[in-house]
Amino acid sequence: MSKEVKGNQKHMSLEDRNYIEQALTKGMTFKEIAKFLRKDPTTISKEVKKHKVLKPRSSYGSNNDCIAKQQCTVNHACGKLMCNRRCASCPHCRIHCLVYSPESCKDLSKAPFVCNGCEKKKTCRREKYYYQSLAAHNHYRLALSISREGISLTPEQLSELDELVTPCILKGQPIAHIFAKNENKIPCSSRTIYNYIDNNILTAKNIDLPRKVTYKPRKVKKKKEVNHTWKEGRKYSDFVEFIELNLEISIVEMDTVEGLKGGKVLLTMLFRNSKCMLAFLLPDKTQASVVNVFNSLEEKLGTIVFNRTFPLILTDNGSEFNNPLLLEIGKEDFLRTRIFYCDPNAAYQKGSLEKNHEFIRYVVPKGKSFDGYVQEDITKMINHINSTARDSLNGRTPFELAALLLNETVIETMGLKEIKHNLVHLKPKLLKK
Repeated sequence: MSKEVKGNQKHMSLEDRNYIEQALTKGMTFKEIAKFLRKDPTTISKEVKKHKVLKPRSSYGSNNDCIAKQQCTVNHACGKLMCNRRCASCPHCRIHCLVYSPESCKDLSKAPFVCNGCEKKKTCRREKYYYQSLAAHNHYRLALSISREGISLTPEQLSELDELVTPCILKGQPIAHIFAKNENKIPCSSRTIYNYIDNNILTAKNIDLPRKVTYKPRKVKKKKEVNHTWKEGRKYSDFVEFIELNLEISIVEMDTVEGLKGGKVLLTMLFRNSKCMLAFLLPDKTQASVVNVFNSLEEKLGTIVFNRTFPLILTDNGSEFNNPLLLEIGKEDFLRTRIFYCDPNAAYQKGSLEKNHEFIRYVVPKGKSFDGYVQEDITKMINHINSTARDSLNGRTPFELAALLLNETVIETMGLKEIKHNLVHLKPKLLKK
């Protein structure tokens, strides 16, 4: 039995899964990954095996991957007696042959059970399995949601609850009274009892509740239909599909941070692989202001460096981002980046950036205006934030990783500088004038 590790019982976050994916690509063992995440190695093993994604084999050069294709003597497996073609050379062999057995990689039967860190993955034509953090996290959230649906009581407990509650309701007793006097006997909350009655799970009905029938049903306002054609091909599902085909691509999360409404705002960008954040002071929260930042960055960095630095951007559905072509297409009509959008009310899909915004609020509390600042102030704040060590980076700072991953031109152009660890300041006093 493995020794319990502190934090072992916590649910894995998207950040944890991102680390697992990157670690597997580097060839790290489950034990090394578990030590960093403070989990049991068995937990990491189960996570990878449960959420690995199949990538079908390549059919280039051969349509038959049966392990016996070289020695196969089967003929007419499809029942066509007039066919003179050898079954082993037929692409339909796998459908008709009763002894067909696909060739598989022996390495997939042992840790790490996936091909992320395999040196042969680019030339191998067998079926491959990959661990992909976003796909794993979405599958986990769906399973978690489904597990919490329905009735959490056994049939015996439900029957006992009905025998206790229904007679009391038929006597005119309010549910609050029933619950208060039988709290130790009722295995659920009073709100759950109302839901059971509303869904006809108990014998008592809504009409038996004296006050329920006197309430008018709440009016549900019809939502206005909004034209979202600009999101076609750029939805979060498209983002997941795109990165599954481009595993090595760098992902940048983007959002805006407001001070007082109507005043200056910050446009923030975070490199997911290093947690390094950039922030640009905008005069207002408009599409034009965001486009100006993109155009200015392309002008300073050049289209090629801009594309390598910001190849893919994930953002929310704010009005300042709802014309993706203005952001994607740069000078001379070159595609300088690709824009994708999170699902509505799903800020967790760009959770690394949302979490990083907390550091901004340490320096500029929520509700305080950005109007009194200039870009130099914002860059100063960002340098202190990027020089703050993180547990998720194994005690490293975002700047240390960015110095390895980003082009030197980008670091110089953005004014990124490392602040000595004992001088890092994350209080409003940092920008006090």
